[in-house]
Amino acid sequence: MRNHLRNSTLLAAAALAAVTLAMAPAAHGVTPETATLSFDCGSYGSGTATLKAAQDGTAATIALSTAAITAPLPIGANSVRSTLTLSRNGTDTATFTGNSNPAIPAGGAVSTGPLDGTVAAGDSLEAKSLTVMVFGITAECTATSPQNPGPFVF
Repeated sequence: MRNHLRNSTLLAAAALAAVTLAMAPAAHGVTPETATLSFDCGSYGSGTATLKAAQDGTAATIALSTAAITAPLPIGANSVRSTLTLSRNGTDTATFTGNSNPAIPAGGAVSTGPLDGTVAAGDSLEAKSLTVMVFGITAECTATSPQNPGPFVF
């Protein structure tokens, strides 16, 4: 009787564990997590940018640092307003926006983000343009190369 009770308890625990795993939400992650591309920002400069993406459910963030734009004066933390526009699945666009940035010294490369956006499972996003606004001046940048190693897939 004791063995039967122990076996029944183990079987019930195993069944409960299997049901719990089956009902757990699937873990989602973005790949690749980091990509590079080149931007042309007209009279503000041009250069390479590094994008770092993260995902939490349908919320996603992208942090960006680029040598394409340098600060003419020291820039205080959280004072750069940025919008990154990405091609979504080749047919639509997604925008990531924010005004989070570290303090940037005069002559330093602009870093911005995390920029916030919304994604769906399976979205494939590739950066196309960047708008950076600081001190009331807006720099419009256009991607001049594809993301390397490829688009972000969420």
